[in-house]
Amino acid sequence: MADDHASKAISCYGAGINDTPHLDRLAKEGMRFNHCYVNNSICTPSRAAILTGTHSHINLVRTLDAKLDNRLPNLAKQMRSGGYQTAMVGKWHLGEGKAHQPTGFDYWSVVPDQGEYWDAHFIEDDGMKQVDGYVTDIITDKCLNWIDSRDKKRPFFMMCHHKAPHRSWECDDKHRDLYKDPIKVPDNFTDDYKHRARAAKVAKMRVAEDLTYFDLGLVQPDGGKRIGEKMSDLWNVYDRKIPAPEDVSKMKLMDREDGTIFTFSTPEELAEFKYQRYMQRYLRTIQSIDDNVGRMLEYIDADPELRENTLVVYTSDQGFFLGEHGWFDKRFMYEESFQMPFLARFPSQIPPGTVNDDLVSNVDFAPTFLELAGVPIPSYMQGVSFLPLLQGEKVEKWQQVAYQRYWMHNDITHFAYAHYGCRDQRYKLIHWYNEPLDAEGARPADGDHKEWELFDCLEDPLELFNVYHEHKYKEVRARMTALLERKMMEIGDEVVHDCEESDEKVGDDRPTLLSRLWSGKRS
Repeated sequence: MADDHASKAISCYGAGINDTPHLDRLAKEGMRFNHCYVNNSICTPSRAAILTGTHSHINLVRTLDAKLDNRLPNLAKQMRSGGYQTAMVGKWHLGEGKAHQPTGFDYWSVVPDQGEYWDAHFIEDDGMKQVDGYVTDIITDKCLNWIDSRDKKRPFFMMCHHKAPHRSWECDDKHRDLYKDPIKVPDNFTDDYKHRARAAKVAKMRVAEDLTYFDLGLVQPDGGKRIGEKMSDLWNVYDRKIPAPEDVSKMKLMDREDGTIFTFSTPEELAEFKYQRYMQRYLRTIQSIDDNVGRMLEYIDADPELRENTLVVYTSDQGFFLGEHGWFDKRFMYEESFQMPFLARFPSQIPPGTVNDDLVSNVDFAPTFLELAGVPIPSYMQGVSFLPLLQGEKVEKWQQVAYQRYWMHNDITHFAYAHYGCRDQRYKLIHWYNEPLDAEGARPADGDHKEWELFDCLEDPLELFNVYHEHKYKEVRARMTALLERKMMEIGDEVVHDCEESDEKVGDDRPTLLSRLWSGKRS
């Protein structure tokens, strides 16, 4: 599993922006899911859902600040009780310390917080250790070493969780020259949000306005507000957003690596520079993931019995915006953030080269893996096994609904509104039910902006036009509202009208100050 890996940045999904031959092998030799969705589009809650098979209001990991109680039952514990050897390596992000460290694993080695791209620290049962090198390679080394040293007579379950391609997008040296040709800018990059809920317009995750000098590998000049808005006081960091002035004639940016100076003629030229620079850095980190997936497959394929009897899955903890709607980051229920990649190869059971268009969720992962392993699925799990779909069966009464709820009400960095909603094969319904606190901890003064959005994903795949109030969608609106209500009742979720009481202020999911000091990198 990767962190923040958009489906469009895997070449078998057909966007044509990069080349991932080893990930493509999983699709060629197995199955690609086009409609796999996250229950809560942010790192920590998604990881908790995958591990427990439950939604955020059940496992109580609703925001980035939340921590998973390691006394709770989970997938690894159930697999181990069924005779499996279990291991977890890489990004954990579900809390640190004895009360929150991984449990249910025979072996675990995880990075603190977000982890570092270079010379990363790893927390293990006997303390913290630093390992020199590039983190994607190191995580794979640790995984392969454990798989090789396992008891060969018993089955195993390995969770290999990469840090990449999470912000700040620092690539391996060997990939620094990749993707220098211009990458196609998304058709909705200049979205003006006119036909949408207010939540889209106020969000602060725009490529043109909210990326920082550190994000793009640029030297940050000295100065105060004139050089850019401070990212946030919350994390005690000093990185600033790169301005997007109307007059760009005095704007000069310098590459941190080679000192190249960039100048601009128009605001549009500056915005596209930021986009290209962002995409280059993002895609280069993914190239190391692809390389290491290749290493993993090479090891497995060297043993015909292991190859035939091993399910290999590749996914991400959520999707990610690659300039769509002008954004980077995730959080929202719009498709690029909501949809996760899911590739699966299992030669003995999954037909090669198959594509599935049924709707599945990350909450469904745990019961699917358990059923495949022949281990009982606990009654507490809310997900549904989609093993029959993996095996190529046509399930007539499959649940064609995906549910998301984003709980971070007080996001003072991205100003992303809390919301919940569902989608079926064609339509998507979203309810935006709060406004985040401002930097002073107060609600905006211009009134209540709780809003609904309805998208026809067939007629409007770019999700530019909210048709919730259009008369011709009256029946669709009623049907989707009923579908949403049924799903919320089924999983036991309900609207919290007063959300100020349940969460503290939440900023960006960036490395803590301690992690930044460890890595020796300051903005």
